[in-house]
Amino acid sequence: MAPQTSAVNSDNLFIPLVDFSLFLNGTPSQRLAAAQSILHGFQTAGFLYLKNHSIPLPTISKTFSTSAKFFTRPQDEKEALGWTTPESNRGYVSHGREKVSILLNKDDVAASRAQAPDLKESFEIGREGAEGAPNNWPKYEGEGKEFKDVMVHFHDLCKDLHVEVMRAIAVGMGLEEGYFDGYTDVGDNTLRLLHYPEVKKDVFRSNKLQVRAGEHTDYGSITLLFQDDRGGLQVKSPNGTFVDATPIPGTVVVNAGDLLARWSNDTIKSTLHRVVEPPAPEKGDVHPPRYSLAYFCNPNFTSQIEAIEGTHGGEKGERKYEGINSGDYLVQRLAATY
Repeated sequence: MAPQTSAVNSDNLFIPLVDFSLFLNGTPSQRLAAAQSILHGFQTAGFLYLKNHSIPLPTISKTFSTSAKFFTRPQDEKEALGWTTPESNRGYVSHGREKVSILLNKDDVAASRAQAPDLKESFEIGREGAEGAPNNWPKYEGEGKEFKDVMVHFHDLCKDLHVEVMRAIAVGMGLEEGYFDGYTDVGDNTLRLLHYPEVKKDVFRSNKLQVRAGEHTDYGSITLLFQDDRGGLQVKSPNGTFVDATPIPGTVVVNAGDLLARWSNDTIKSTLHRVVEPPAPEKGDVHPPRYSLAYFCNPNFTSQIEAIEGTHGGEKGERKYEGINSGDYLVQRLAATY
Protein backbone atom coordinates (compact mmCIF):
# COMPACT_ATOMS: atom_id res chain seq x y z
CA MET A 1 0.00 0.00 0.00
CA ALA A 2 1.36 3.42 -0.97
CA PRO A 3 2.04 6.11 1.66
CA GLN A 4 -1.18 7.87 2.59
CA THR A 5 -2.04 11.54 2.67
CA SER A 6 -4.17 12.53 5.64
CA ALA A 7 -7.34 14.58 5.64
CA VAL A 8 -7.47 14.34 9.45
CA ASN A 9 -4.62 13.29 11.75
CA SER A 10 -5.36 14.03 15.39
CA ASP A 11 -5.62 12.16 18.69
CA ASN A 12 -4.81 8.80 17.09
CA LEU A 13 -7.47 9.32 14.40
CA PHE A 14 -6.03 9.13 10.88
CA ILE A 15 -8.54 9.72 8.09
CA PRO A 16 -6.90 9.28 4.68
CA LEU A 17 -7.33 11.54 1.66
CA VAL A 18 -7.48 9.23 -1.37
CA ASP A 19 -7.19 10.24 -5.02
CA PHE A 20 -10.08 8.19 -6.40
CA SER A 21 -9.08 8.83 -10.01
CA LEU A 22 -6.24 6.36 -9.43
CA PHE A 23 -8.81 3.63 -8.84
CA LEU A 24 -11.14 4.76 -11.61
CA ASN A 25 -8.51 5.30 -14.32
CA GLY A 26 -5.10 4.23 -13.01
CA THR A 27 -2.73 1.41 -13.84
CA PRO A 28 -3.37 -1.98 -12.19
CA SER A 29 -0.84 -1.19 -9.46
CA GLN A 30 -2.34 2.28 -8.87
CA ARG A 31 -5.84 0.81 -8.71
CA LEU A 32 -4.76 -1.78 -6.17
CA ALA A 33 -2.93 0.78 -4.01
CA ALA A 34 -5.95 3.11 -4.02
CA ALA A 35 -8.29 0.23 -3.16
CA GLN A 36 -6.06 -0.85 -0.29
CA SER A 37 -5.94 2.72 1.04
CA ILE A 38 -9.74 2.91 0.94
CA LEU A 39 -10.16 -0.41 2.72
CA HIS A 40 -7.54 0.52 5.32
CA GLY A 41 -9.35 3.81 6.01
CA PHE A 42 -12.59 1.96 6.61
CA GLN A 43 -10.88 -0.63 8.79
CA THR A 44 -9.07 1.85 11.02
CA ALA A 45 -11.03 5.11 11.08
CA GLY A 46 -14.31 4.14 9.41
CA PHE A 47 -13.93 7.37 7.42
CA LEU A 48 -12.02 8.67 4.40
CA TYR A 49 -12.04 11.62 2.03
CA LEU A 50 -12.09 11.11 -1.73
CA LYS A 51 -10.74 13.69 -4.17
CA ASN A 52 -10.95 13.50 -7.96
CA HIS A 53 -14.09 11.42 -7.72
CA SER A 54 -16.61 10.95 -10.52
CA ILE A 55 -19.16 13.67 -9.68
CA PRO A 56 -18.50 17.00 -11.44
CA LEU A 57 -18.00 19.92 -9.06
CA PRO A 58 -20.46 22.18 -10.99
CA THR A 59 -23.12 19.48 -10.50
CA ILE A 60 -22.47 19.43 -6.76
CA SER A 61 -22.66 23.22 -6.62
CA LYS A 62 -25.97 23.20 -8.54
CA THR A 63 -27.40 20.59 -6.18
CA PHE A 64 -26.39 22.65 -3.14
CA SER A 65 -27.99 25.84 -4.49
CA THR A 66 -31.18 24.01 -5.48
CA SER A 67 -31.40 22.45 -2.02
CA ALA A 68 -30.89 25.80 -0.28
CA LYS A 69 -33.60 27.35 -2.43
CA PHE A 70 -36.05 24.61 -1.43
CA PHE A 71 -35.56 25.30 2.27
CA THR A 72 -36.56 28.94 1.78
CA ARG A 73 -40.09 27.84 0.78
CA PRO A 74 -42.94 28.63 3.18
CA GLN A 75 -43.18 26.16 6.03
CA ASP A 76 -46.67 25.00 5.07
CA GLU A 77 -45.44 24.09 1.57
CA LYS A 78 -42.63 22.01 3.04
CA GLU A 79 -44.90 20.36 5.61
CA ALA A 80 -47.26 19.32 2.79
CA LEU A 81 -44.40 17.12 1.53
CA GLY A 82 -43.89 15.56 4.96
CA TRP A 83 -42.08 12.30 5.75
CA THR A 84 -44.55 9.55 6.57
CA THR A 85 -43.20 6.06 7.30
CA PRO A 86 -39.88 4.21 7.75
CA GLU A 87 -40.89 1.94 4.86
CA SER A 88 -41.14 4.89 2.48
CA ASN A 89 -38.45 7.15 4.02
CA ARG A 90 -39.20 10.01 1.67
CA GLY A 91 -40.21 13.62 2.11
CA TYR A 92 -39.68 16.61 4.36
CA VAL A 93 -38.58 16.30 7.99
CA SER A 94 -39.16 19.42 10.08
CA HIS A 95 -37.01 20.85 12.85
CA GLY A 96 -36.80 18.54 15.86
CA ARG A 97 -38.68 15.58 14.40
CA GLU A 98 -35.64 13.36 13.92
CA LYS A 99 -33.15 12.64 16.69
CA VAL A 100 -30.13 10.78 15.40
CA SER A 101 -28.41 8.84 18.16
CA ILE A 102 -26.95 5.49 19.10
CA LEU A 103 -30.13 4.57 20.97
CA LEU A 104 -32.37 1.81 19.64
CA ASN A 105 -35.37 2.12 21.97
CA LYS A 106 -38.00 4.55 20.68
CA ASP A 107 -38.82 5.87 24.19
CA ASP A 108 -35.15 6.55 24.90
CA VAL A 109 -34.85 8.43 21.61
CA ALA A 110 -37.92 10.51 22.50
CA ALA A 111 -36.42 11.44 25.88
CA SER A 112 -33.16 12.46 24.22
CA ARG A 113 -35.06 14.51 21.64
CA ALA A 114 -36.90 16.36 24.40
CA GLN A 115 -33.61 17.31 26.08
CA ALA A 116 -31.87 18.57 22.95
CA PRO A 117 -33.63 18.23 19.58
CA ASP A 118 -31.40 18.21 16.52
CA LEU A 119 -31.18 21.68 15.02
CA LYS A 120 -31.89 20.80 11.43
CA GLU A 121 -34.50 20.14 8.76
CA SER A 122 -34.13 17.76 5.86
CA PHE A 123 -35.69 16.37 2.71
CA GLU A 124 -35.37 12.66 1.87
CA ILE A 125 -35.28 11.40 -1.73
CA GLY A 126 -35.25 7.73 -2.70
CA ARG A 127 -34.84 6.09 -6.07
CA GLU A 128 -37.48 6.85 -8.64
CA GLY A 129 -39.87 4.06 -9.56
CA ALA A 130 -39.79 2.16 -6.26
CA GLU A 131 -43.10 0.34 -6.01
CA GLY A 132 -45.35 1.76 -3.30
CA ALA A 133 -42.86 4.47 -2.31
CA PRO A 134 -43.11 7.50 -4.59
CA ASN A 135 -40.97 10.53 -3.89
CA ASN A 136 -42.78 13.55 -2.46
CA TRP A 137 -41.82 15.98 -5.21
CA PRO A 138 -42.92 19.60 -4.91
CA LYS A 139 -45.66 20.47 -7.38
CA TYR A 140 -45.11 24.21 -7.73
CA GLU A 141 -44.62 25.15 -11.35
CA GLY A 142 -41.18 25.67 -12.86
CA GLU A 143 -39.03 25.43 -9.76
CA GLY A 144 -40.66 22.14 -8.77
CA LYS A 145 -39.63 20.50 -12.05
CA GLU A 146 -36.11 21.90 -11.79
CA PHE A 147 -35.82 20.58 -8.22
CA LYS A 148 -36.84 17.09 -9.32
CA ASP A 149 -34.55 17.05 -12.36
CA VAL A 150 -31.51 18.21 -10.36
CA MET A 151 -32.08 15.74 -7.54
CA VAL A 152 -32.79 12.70 -9.73
CA HIS A 153 -29.59 13.41 -11.68
CA PHE A 154 -27.53 13.78 -8.51
CA HIS A 155 -29.08 10.63 -7.01
CA ASP A 156 -28.05 8.68 -10.12
CA LEU A 157 -24.46 10.01 -10.02
CA CYS A 158 -24.14 9.10 -6.35
CA LYS A 159 -25.48 5.62 -7.07
CA ASP A 160 -22.68 5.15 -9.60
CA LEU A 161 -20.10 6.37 -7.07
CA HIS A 162 -21.47 3.93 -4.50
CA VAL A 163 -20.94 1.08 -6.96
CA GLU A 164 -17.34 2.16 -7.60
CA VAL A 165 -16.47 2.55 -3.89
CA MET A 166 -17.84 -0.93 -3.19
CA ARG A 167 -15.74 -2.24 -6.08
CA ALA A 168 -12.69 -0.65 -4.47
CA ILE A 169 -13.53 -2.36 -1.17
CA ALA A 170 -13.78 -5.70 -3.01
CA VAL A 171 -10.42 -5.20 -4.69
CA GLY A 172 -8.85 -4.17 -1.38
CA MET A 173 -10.19 -7.35 0.20
CA GLY A 174 -8.79 -9.50 -2.59
CA LEU A 175 -12.26 -10.38 -3.91
CA GLU A 176 -13.51 -10.19 -7.47
CA GLU A 177 -14.02 -6.53 -8.36
CA GLY A 178 -17.72 -7.13 -9.09
CA TYR A 179 -18.36 -8.99 -5.82
CA PHE A 180 -20.84 -6.35 -4.60
CA ASP A 181 -22.38 -5.42 -7.97
CA GLY A 182 -25.40 -7.64 -7.42
CA TYR A 183 -26.04 -5.85 -4.13
CA THR A 184 -25.80 -2.29 -5.49
CA ASP A 185 -27.44 -2.38 -8.95
CA VAL A 186 -30.96 -1.39 -7.86
CA GLY A 187 -29.96 1.78 -6.02
CA ASP A 188 -32.07 1.49 -2.85
CA ASN A 189 -30.33 4.56 -1.47
CA THR A 190 -31.48 7.84 0.06
CA LEU A 191 -30.36 11.35 -0.80
CA ARG A 192 -30.84 13.60 2.21
CA LEU A 193 -30.76 17.37 1.75
CA LEU A 194 -29.81 18.97 5.05
CA HIS A 195 -30.27 22.51 6.31
CA TYR A 196 -28.94 23.55 9.70
CA PRO A 197 -30.47 27.02 10.23
CA GLU A 198 -28.56 29.95 11.59
CA VAL A 199 -28.45 29.78 15.35
CA LYS A 200 -27.33 32.09 18.13
CA LYS A 201 -24.23 31.06 20.02
CA ASP A 202 -26.20 31.37 23.27
CA VAL A 203 -28.28 28.30 22.29
CA PHE A 204 -25.20 26.11 22.71
CA ARG A 205 -24.05 27.90 25.86
CA SER A 206 -27.39 27.53 27.63
CA ASN A 207 -27.76 23.81 26.90
CA LYS A 208 -24.52 21.81 27.01
CA LEU A 209 -26.33 18.87 25.39
CA GLN A 210 -27.33 20.92 22.35
CA VAL A 211 -25.83 19.93 19.00
CA ARG A 212 -26.88 20.35 15.42
CA ALA A 213 -27.01 16.54 15.02
CA GLY A 214 -26.39 14.12 17.88
CA GLU A 215 -23.65 11.51 17.95
CA HIS A 216 -24.59 8.50 15.89
CA THR A 217 -23.47 5.91 13.40
CA ASP A 218 -25.09 5.55 9.99
CA TYR A 219 -27.22 2.53 9.21
CA GLY A 220 -26.35 1.27 5.74
CA SER A 221 -23.25 0.28 3.77
CA ILE A 222 -21.55 3.63 3.18
CA THR A 223 -22.51 7.30 3.28
CA LEU A 224 -21.31 9.92 0.80
CA LEU A 225 -21.23 13.34 2.49
CA PHE A 226 -20.81 16.60 0.62
CA GLN A 227 -20.14 19.47 3.05
CA ASP A 228 -20.25 23.22 2.64
CA ASP A 229 -17.45 25.29 4.20
CA ARG A 230 -19.11 25.95 7.58
CA GLY A 231 -17.70 23.01 9.48
CA GLY A 232 -19.08 21.26 12.55
CA LEU A 233 -18.70 17.58 11.59
CA GLN A 234 -16.74 15.64 14.21
CA VAL A 235 -15.59 12.02 14.26
CA LYS A 236 -14.88 10.02 17.41
CA SER A 237 -11.24 9.06 17.79
CA PRO A 238 -9.95 5.73 19.18
CA ASN A 239 -9.10 7.71 22.33
CA GLY A 240 -12.75 8.63 22.86
CA THR A 241 -12.57 12.30 21.87
CA PHE A 242 -14.39 14.00 19.01
CA VAL A 243 -12.10 15.38 16.31
CA ASP A 244 -13.03 17.99 13.68
CA ALA A 245 -13.47 16.58 10.17
CA THR A 246 -12.78 19.89 8.47
CA PRO A 247 -14.25 20.43 5.00
CA ILE A 248 -11.78 20.09 2.13
CA PRO A 249 -13.00 21.71 -1.11
CA GLY A 250 -13.73 19.31 -3.93
CA THR A 251 -13.82 16.18 -1.77
CA VAL A 252 -16.54 13.83 -0.61
CA VAL A 253 -16.35 12.38 2.90
CA VAL A 254 -17.17 8.66 2.89
CA ASN A 255 -17.93 6.68 6.02
CA ALA A 256 -18.86 3.08 6.65
CA GLY A 257 -22.27 2.31 8.14
CA ASP A 258 -23.48 -0.27 10.62
CA LEU A 259 -24.65 -2.72 7.98
CA LEU A 260 -21.25 -2.76 6.26
CA ALA A 261 -19.57 -3.29 9.64
CA ARG A 262 -21.92 -6.19 10.27
CA TRP A 263 -21.43 -7.47 6.71
CA SER A 264 -17.64 -7.42 7.20
CA ASN A 265 -17.85 -9.24 10.53
CA ASP A 266 -16.65 -6.00 12.19
CA THR A 267 -13.39 -5.90 10.24
CA ILE A 268 -14.69 -2.53 8.95
CA LYS A 269 -15.63 0.15 11.47
CA SER A 270 -18.83 2.17 11.69
CA THR A 271 -17.60 5.16 13.67
CA LEU A 272 -19.55 7.57 15.84
CA HIS A 273 -19.84 11.11 14.50
CA ARG A 274 -21.90 14.25 15.15
CA VAL A 275 -22.48 17.83 14.00
CA VAL A 276 -21.74 20.38 16.70
CA GLU A 277 -21.40 24.12 17.12
CA PRO A 278 -19.14 25.22 14.28
CA PRO A 279 -16.12 27.48 14.73
CA ALA A 280 -17.18 30.84 16.19
CA PRO A 281 -18.00 33.56 13.65
CA GLU A 282 -15.55 36.42 13.53
CA LYS A 283 -18.29 38.96 14.10
CA GLY A 284 -21.67 38.85 15.79
CA ASP A 285 -23.32 36.22 17.95
CA VAL A 286 -25.00 34.12 15.25
CA HIS A 287 -23.67 31.03 13.49
CA PRO A 288 -24.64 31.16 9.80
CA PRO A 289 -26.67 28.31 8.27
CA ARG A 290 -24.96 25.09 7.24
CA TYR A 291 -25.95 22.91 4.29
CA SER A 292 -24.87 19.40 3.41
CA LEU A 293 -25.86 16.62 1.04
CA ALA A 294 -25.78 13.13 2.52
CA TYR A 295 -26.26 10.11 0.28
CA PHE A 296 -27.02 7.02 2.37
CA CYS A 297 -26.11 3.85 0.48
CA ASN A 298 -27.62 0.44 1.18
CA PRO A 299 -27.47 -3.02 -0.29
CA ASN A 300 -30.57 -3.70 -2.42
CA PHE A 301 -33.50 -4.04 -0.03
CA THR A 302 -34.13 -7.63 -1.17
CA SER A 303 -30.54 -8.66 -0.36
CA GLN A 304 -29.70 -11.11 2.40
CA ILE A 305 -26.57 -9.94 4.18
CA GLU A 306 -24.16 -12.60 5.44
CA ALA A 307 -20.52 -12.24 6.52
CA ILE A 308 -18.28 -11.39 3.54
CA GLU A 309 -15.91 -14.10 2.36
CA GLY A 310 -12.61 -14.03 4.21
CA THR A 311 -13.82 -12.06 7.23
CA HIS A 312 -14.72 -15.01 9.43
CA GLY A 313 -11.88 -17.51 9.12
CA GLY A 314 -13.42 -19.97 6.69
CA GLU A 315 -16.43 -22.26 6.75
CA LYS A 316 -16.33 -22.88 10.51
CA GLY A 317 -15.02 -19.45 11.50
CA GLU A 318 -16.94 -17.22 13.87
CA ARG A 319 -19.71 -15.14 12.34
CA LYS A 320 -20.60 -12.42 14.84
CA TYR A 321 -24.05 -11.78 13.36
CA GLU A 322 -26.88 -13.78 11.91
CA GLY A 323 -27.85 -13.07 8.33
CA ILE A 324 -30.35 -10.27 7.88
CA ASN A 325 -32.45 -8.75 5.10
CA SER A 326 -31.14 -5.32 4.13
CA GLY A 327 -34.56 -3.65 3.79
CA ASP A 328 -35.85 -5.05 7.07
CA TYR A 329 -32.74 -3.85 8.88
CA LEU A 330 -33.09 -0.30 7.59
CA VAL A 331 -36.78 -0.07 8.51
CA GLN A 332 -36.00 -1.31 12.00
CA ARG A 333 -33.37 1.42 12.50
CA LEU A 334 -35.48 4.20 11.01
CA ALA A 335 -38.49 3.28 13.14
CA ALA A 336 -36.48 4.04 16.30
CA THR A 337 -35.16 7.37 14.96
CA TYR A 338 -38.40 9.20 14.14
